[in-house]
Amino acid sequence: MNVFDRYAPFVQDFIYRNNWQSLRAIQVAAGDAIFHTDDHVLLSASTASGKTEAAFFPILTEFWEDPPASVGAIYIGPLKALINDQFLRLNDLCAEAGIPVWHWHGDVAQSHKAKMLKKPSGILQITPESLEALLLHKHAAVAKLFGDLRYVVIDEVHSLLRGDRGGQTICLIERLSRMAGVQPRRIGLSATIGDLEAAGRFLAAGTGRNTVIPKIEAKGAKWRLSMEHFFVSGPQAQGTPETDAAALPVLEAATDSAPKEADPGMGYIFDHTRGKKCLVFVNSREECEAVTTSLRQYCELKHEPDRFLIHHGNLSASYRETAETVMKDDDQQMTTVTTATLELGIDIGRLERAFQINAPFTVSSFLQRMGRTGRRDAPPEMWFVMREELPEARAMLPTTIPWELLQGIALVQLYLEERWVEPPKLDRLPYSLLYHQTMSTLASSGELSPGALAARVLPLAVFHRITQEDFRLLLRHLIENGHIQRTETGGLIVGLAGERITNNFKFYAVFQENEEYTVRSANQELGTIVMPPPPGEKIAIAGAVWIVEEVDHKRHLVYCEPVKGKVPAYFGQCPGDIHTKILERMRRVLAEDTPYPYLMKNAAARLAQARHSARLSGAVSEPLINLGGDMWCLFPWLGSYAFLALERFLKVKCADALGLRGMDSTRPYFLMFKMRAGKEEFFRVLGEAVQQPMDPLELVYPKEVPLFEKYDEYLPESLVKKGFAYGILDIEGMKARVRSWCGIPE
Repeated sequence: MNVFDRYAPFVQDFIYRNNWQSLRAIQVAAGDAIFHTDDHVLLSASTASGKTEAAFFPILTEFWEDPPASVGAIYIGPLKALINDQFLRLNDLCAEAGIPVWHWHGDVAQSHKAKMLKKPSGILQITPESLEALLLHKHAAVAKLFGDLRYVVIDEVHSLLRGDRGGQTICLIERLSRMAGVQPRRIGLSATIGDLEAAGRFLAAGTGRNTVIPKIEAKGAKWRLSMEHFFVSGPQAQGTPETDAAALPVLEAATDSAPKEADPGMGYIFDHTRGKKCLVFVNSREECEAVTTSLRQYCELKHEPDRFLIHHGNLSASYRETAETVMKDDDQQMTTVTTATLELGIDIGRLERAFQINAPFTVSSFLQRMGRTGRRDAPPEMWFVMREELPEARAMLPTTIPWELLQGIALVQLYLEERWVEPPKLDRLPYSLLYHQTMSTLASSGELSPGALAARVLPLAVFHRITQEDFRLLLRHLIENGHIQRTETGGLIVGLAGERITNNFKFYAVFQENEEYTVRSANQELGTIVMPPPPGEKIAIAGAVWIVEEVDHKRHLVYCEPVKGKVPAYFGQCPGDIHTKILERMRRVLAEDTPYPYLMKNAAARLAQARHSARLSGAVSEPLINLGGDMWCLFPWLGSYAFLALERFLKVKCADALGLRGMDSTRPYFLMFKMRAGKEEFFRVLGEAVQQPMDPLELVYPKEVPLFEKYDEYLPESLVKKGFAYGILDIEGMKARVRSWCGIPE
């Protein structure tokens, strides 16, 4: 029996009604894996390839044949917008068969949730945070709600492979399964996974089951891709080309130029969104607000109606849902400026093109964002808009290189040439998540003995690197600080300080909320920032650069002093984690003569200029360049966390021997510093230092407590330092690069 014949009649009717001529390859493969094995299943195929239907057609068929006695499947989506979208898609399909579809997140009415609690059945669509809240507050009802749970479908699973949120998701599935006495199969969906086998292991964590990964042959899809570069007051740009993802592109005729009255990059976007439905992606919430404001001001300047919407995670539900509804209306030619909140999964109609302001951090983000377009048989289309301040006339070499342009080219080329996407990063020491799951488990369970608490938390798969001694240290610290309280019988309950944390709705999330810190220098208030770096790092605010002197986390204050230089866009959570392979490809962009057909006039000229100056200086072939006198520049071509390790290695292990001072870091691109030593001595000192035994904790600065994840502030200092040194810093990557410079064999 083929897969279509195996489907329930109402699924077959749905396929006929939608005039599908045949099942897609992913749907055939998924049906075979779900119908004929008991394993977990990882479905990886291009955007808009029908992965959701591929997973749910077999699941719904099974539910039609043998209805579950509780919620039968949980669909975990990373974004509320994605859940809202999938709810509408699944509801129509399931209505005929009488299979309820429930959606559950912070914006869903309590009456809808109450109906599900009264009669648990069908499919529950939920975010990780709402599932955390459900386990915390409905602990006694979990067995009733999920006693016949058969499947957990995790959409956009790649978004969970590089941080605590993914670990939290696996913990939640394990905890729920244990509480309900079930072993549901897990089905992961994604268009952009770099290492399928590692992702399969992540999906199966803690179950002892295998993961089936159907091999789907990818078709060579056409791309329409362009990349243009603007100085803030520079020349205008023209045109867009078309390119094949697996072949050379064909250039298209030039179009009109950006208006003269404004920032040329904004003018370029303004002109090329007129009369079209587009998305404009930016890399931060702050930039999202600024770009939207600029484009709306431009509407006023040109006496045109406002045609720009905004969408990011800190907006109210009504703002977000208005943008989603308008974008789904094919008759409204509006453009939405957005962060990653519209990057994943959601189908928002016939988008004509996506713009990306500057380079995203990952190949995965580039592919996801471009994949929002190109639905309904149109080719995906992405226009990169690289904006950069015009360098001063006498600027030194590293600041004249267009780093964002190089990064954008590297992202595109890595996928075109190798189909490379970032691999999962699952080897951290997740102490922040350990605190969170410990408190959540205790808050939901009531009193537990220390041994019982450890037995519920430590076996969770994501904590395989956490020792019992680490956990004892954490519990002692939490008891001392009132987050946990001992009872007279020796049991543990949540303490008063812990209740203030667990009773707050923000507790459900393990990612950082945008808690603002006021920044001050002397008696002057400069503004606010989110997630301040530790003392010694730099921040940009009020049009200047400052070095952090002190961070008061209790009062949310940052004290700083002014310095010169530029600040990297990186510090903090995973979105800023740029992989070493991207930096290495950026170096090759400078070194090779290859023309990239998607580069527009300004970008091509800017790249040619950068290649010329880099070759003259030796920056392409030599990692260390003398900028005159005792001023030097180091180009490590390392990813964010290996770069961070190198920076600390130089300061802690080599600075005294080299007479190194005044280090100015632009992560992860280059380091500038003054140095008494010459080039030969520099590499000799580094070579000797890298061969000495080194505890990663030595790279944590004296008195530094590097708060990196959301709940780090509640941990013992020793665990914060250990988690940063052993779980964040890429010391092996740094050592390998230093050894290669010094000619030391591996």
